Amino acid sequence: MYTPIKWYQPYVSTSDPCPPMRWKYYQTPPNLYLGFQPTGLPQYSLKEALCKGTLWPILFDPYPTPLRGDQS
Repeated sequence: MYTPIKWYQPYVSTSDPCPPMRWKYYQTPPNLYLGFQPTGLPQYSLKEALCKGTLWPILFDPYPTPLRGDQS
């Protein structure tokens, strides 16, 4: 299943001088899960495509990641 936001738990050392980060997050682009581009995809208007940076809504992904909050 496609989810643009991935996370993992890094190793937490007892001798690390910094406060531990319990979870680390990263974002993957939607084209990783598309494979070959199918024909007949819906398209944005030219003006909207220039604003969003892509012609196809299926490839649009806002950056930076919308996930915010406590990451500890």
